Amino acid sequence: MEMAARPIGVFDSGVGGLSILEEIHSQLPDENVIYLADQEWAPYGSKSLDDVRARSVAVSAELIGRGAKLIVVACNSASAAALHHLREVFPETPFVGMEPALKPAAAHTDKGVIGVLATETTFQGELYASVLDRHTDGVEVIEVAGKRLAMLVEEGRLDEAKVDLEVLLRPMLDAGIDALVLGCTHYPFLADQIRDVAGPDLRLVD
Repeated sequence: MEMAARPIGVFDSGVGGLSILEEIHSQLPDENVIYLADQEWAPYGSKSLDDVRARSVAVSAELIGRGAKLIVVACNSASAAALHHLREVFPETPFVGMEPALKPAAAHTDKGVIGVLATETTFQGELYASVLDRHTDGVEVIEVAGKRLAMLVEEGRLDEAKVDLEVLLRPMLDAGIDALVLGCTHYPFLADQIRDVAGPDLRLVD
């Protein structure tokens, strides 16, 4: 198979990575893409780092077996748990991962207080710790784990997610954040619900 004809592989634990797939199609319209929605294991964000790492290896092997020339890990949790490991296991395959957008959020805050809404697995990973250390000096960061949000998006229960968001966003809003990092690829699908809770002036960064 010619290199130019080989597809880009993309995976996530479900529909969240479709937000990334849309950007790939927009910026690379001539590329073939294989998208693997691993709904059997959704969501990754509630599982242990070891489990997500092992599953990411299995899914990547499947995509490489289908001829993928490059793999996009379209999931913050899988990137946090497995990105460096995947590059070691499959050294001939380039991997592109996600990292929470703390850098732009910290650069554009007026109040010096930002919120991060992400999964428990993302917060536990070394990748998040590295981004936090490198880009948030002098900025207060309020972290809240989204818990059920990814699964609610998977199941299309967006109204129920709004009820969860009322509770999850309260400590951030009380702390005076002016930017909210959406640290899971599922969360952009909840942008309307987040704005209903937080108001129109909060900057959403994904």
